Amino acid sequence: MADAATVSNGKTALTDDFRTHFSGSAPITEKAKSFARARPWTSAAFLGIAAMAVLNAVRGARR
Repeated sequence: MADAATVSNGKTALTDDFRTHFSGSAPITEKAKSFARARPWTSAAFLGIAAMAVLNAVRGARR
């Protein structure tokens, strides 16, 4: 029988991937690259949200 911590469902699959790719002592750039390879659409969405936040912050700073 599988351990409850290793069983994943649709709601925790992204959390499981975060734990898998961002744990350990590797540099953060390597962790981000491995996550982007595993989940390209999620990575693109996070990058788009970060870009919108930066643009809004820059736009607000000019006022």
